[in-house]
Amino acid sequence: MVTPRVVTGHYFLTINTPSYCYSQIPWTVCHSSRLQQTMHSNSRRQAIQIGGLGLVGLSMSDVELLSATGTSPPHDTPRSVLLIYLPGGLSHIDTFDPKPRASAETRGEFDTISTRVSGTHICEHLPRLAACSDRWSMVRSLGHPTNDHTQAHHYVLCGKMELPTPLNRTKPVSTDFPSMAAIAGSKLTTTSPLPSAVMLPRLLINVAKQVRGGQTAGRMGERHDPWLLHSSPDCNQYGSCPDCFMFSNMKTEKHSFFPVLKAPNPRRPQDVSIRRLDRRRDLLGELEQQHRQLDEFVKVERFGRQRERALSLLTSQKVRDALDVETGSAKTLDRYGRDLFGKTLLLSKRLIENGVRMVQAHLGRGVSWDTHGDNFPLLKNKLLPPFDRAITALLEDLDDTGLLDTTLVIVCSEFGRTPRISRLEQHYKLPGRDHWGAAQTMLVAGGGVVGGRVIGQTDRIGAYPIDAPQTPQNLAATIYQTLGIPRTANWHDVGGRPYHVYEADPIPGLG
Repeated sequence: MVTPRVVTGHYFLTINTPSYCYSQIPWTVCHSSRLQQTMHSNSRRQAIQIGGLGLVGLSMSDVELLSATGTSPPHDTPRSVLLIYLPGGLSHIDTFDPKPRASAETRGEFDTISTRVSGTHICEHLPRLAACSDRWSMVRSLGHPTNDHTQAHHYVLCGKMELPTPLNRTKPVSTDFPSMAAIAGSKLTTTSPLPSAVMLPRLLINVAKQVRGGQTAGRMGERHDPWLLHSSPDCNQYGSCPDCFMFSNMKTEKHSFFPVLKAPNPRRPQDVSIRRLDRRRDLLGELEQQHRQLDEFVKVERFGRQRERALSLLTSQKVRDALDVETGSAKTLDRYGRDLFGKTLLLSKRLIENGVRMVQAHLGRGVSWDTHGDNFPLLKNKLLPPFDRAITALLEDLDDTGLLDTTLVIVCSEFGRTPRISRLEQHYKLPGRDHWGAAQTMLVAGGGVVGGRVIGQTDRIGAYPIDAPQTPQNLAATIYQTLGIPRTANWHDVGGRPYHVYEADPIPGLG
């Protein structure tokens, strides 16, 4: 397995092994003859600068593309997708599909409020979203057949109704189906030096340290893994740091990891210690070894005349600012919220603004939304307030900057939660709801979606769709269509076997 070393911290991108821990970020390499020529004509420091392009995921072909296309936007602006994922399973009945006329064991503790759309009501703890409901629509009929986290992640994040065989529950493996982000990234082109598909701010890992599936390219091969922007600290609590929590069966500690989100911000090449490299091995040998290891993954067409532009791009203030959420106005930070949810979505917006075509943003560690117990106080006090603030700020910001028309925003979980409230007194002090794959509500906005619509309907207790049922395959098709991927497109596994990108039709009624 290829294991290039990239320093992390303040903040280089992290690449660890095995490959499922962090996405592979290609270093810039060249053919041996050109490497030798470069080493003769450039200083050792310049050589490190050239290799440093990998710190922001750049290859020389990226720079060549930038040079060839210039900075002028195309006539037909390509659309992007921001998939906001709530790991653990958001309770649809307690948020976007309330059942106020159901019995107490179903309807729960929350009241409903009116939105700007006549006849549409949502949870009282989502006032900001209610006030801008003309900007977004809901799909209340997304479902699949499993209540199992591992299987549900595969269904939803891969956009399939099929599980890999065998299904590995502890880590992603090479036989997994590729995620939607991986497929999209493999089919998209961009004029940006940043990758086509990015995932942030950390991998989905459960309390047993199992890395959830649906986050890699799987059988497409590691080179198509989405670029992981590992930008949140390793806080082991749930929710939106610093106001994070543990469920009542464990003690909640005061958050101590700051900043709550610090995007990898590549340092200037001169900050790299040549002396430190000398202690490891000769610089030429180091670069040649990288070339040999990564040659099968990275193909560089041209090198020499673009070298200086590449080095300039590495230290571009625009790229650095895009990755640093602390830059910009205090008003913007306050608007999104100075917490993990807010900063994650602000960074997501920055990435799209700078040419990334698909972003998969995880709001919360592990199973933050898995409210088997303590459902109502956690939603009311810990989860919904930062969620409501950050999602609303994102939609308003995209609209204000003219990006909402070309950016499809989707909010979903791996599943919803049971209609019936339950008690697990041996684990939680207060009641909650269990997993429910049959139904969940998905928010959709931008990218040509008409706001204020409600697609689909569940029965009187929110258990099953009774109108316009949708599957993860329909979700995937909606994403691929928005990105302009042809209906005839295929993806291929490492052995060259083709698979259809589209397995269903896009969700109807959104446009």
